[in-house]
Amino acid sequence: MAEHKPPQFVTLGMFIIDEFSFLDEDGNSTGKMLSPQESGGTYAAIGARIWLEPDEVGMVVDRGHDWPSYVQKDLERYGSDIWMFRDQPDAKTTRALNSYMGDHRSFDYLTPRIRITPRDLKGTRLAGATRLHFICSPSRASAIMSEVREVPDWDPITIWEPIPDRCVPEELEPLIEVLPSISILSPNAEEALTVLSLPLPPTKETIEEAAQKFLDIGVGGDGEGAVIIRSGELGAYVSTRSKGGKWMDAYWTASNPEKVVDVTGAGNSFLGGLGAGLSLVDDDVYEATMYATISASYVIEQEGLPRISMAIDGSSLWNGDSPKERLKLLRERST
Repeated sequence: MAEHKPPQFVTLGMFIIDEFSFLDEDGNSTGKMLSPQESGGTYAAIGARIWLEPDEVGMVVDRGHDWPSYVQKDLERYGSDIWMFRDQPDAKTTRALNSYMGDHRSFDYLTPRIRITPRDLKGTRLAGATRLHFICSPSRASAIMSEVREVPDWDPITIWEPIPDRCVPEELEPLIEVLPSISILSPNAEEALTVLSLPLPPTKETIEEAAQKFLDIGVGGDGEGAVIIRSGELGAYVSTRSKGGKWMDAYWTASNPEKVVDVTGAGNSFLGGLGAGLSLVDDDVYEATMYATISASYVIEQEGLPRISMAIDGSSLWNGDSPKERLKLLRERST
């Protein structure tokens, strides 16, 4: 029997089918239509898949009794080994509504959620993942870390993506409590500033201040963890106590506005790319952030997930382009 080889990256993010509503500021339909899209943890898994083979990436997918056949085909294009399907004959597939009214966006679940925890990985091929990603509140992050500690000899690099509606000052104390057990904290800029009661809109100076505040609180064991604040067109700010802070440019900048079509899932895919990058650069968080940036660059180029195809040499192309070439260009720009 072959020895179990744990995947390099697993996300605990749920599989969600997103639906969309577009209204103007008066609540009238804008006429814009968008087909339902796979989202949630799916973007994180695809962000990692851009760099890794299917059997090196993992995600649990709960299939309800209304599971669409087109979704199965969509997911399997990226490699069937990624997905650990669980059939839920008594439940619907998780769906959510993204409502846009003017500049305001709201997110509401249309079905009951089936949350995924580390215990769900026990006894499966996803057990023992070396890098574990989750999207949740501080209290749930604490519960997840408690379950991780239940498993003997499992000490994954943990990548925590706080959910937006819990990035408020009232959640700062629970966040402070869980940070020492987290390897990498990665909110976006607005979330980081809001939970710390710093002024908006974000600037590079306030983002750097927020990262330092998190590090002063203590991220990871002995404060050796990292903070990565995802900052849209400003790029990403990476900081650790030992090596300080560094800005990483976004791949698509203000000079390429036509390339930024839809930022849905960009943060999730960024962190999937980060987890994959860590596995390829000996866990150097600064280098891995470049891989994360490239993963996000593919997701924002269209509505929905990026396309995968095969190059003549057998390597994977994403939206017809090579991730390694993009990484090379980004490194050249960063030197």
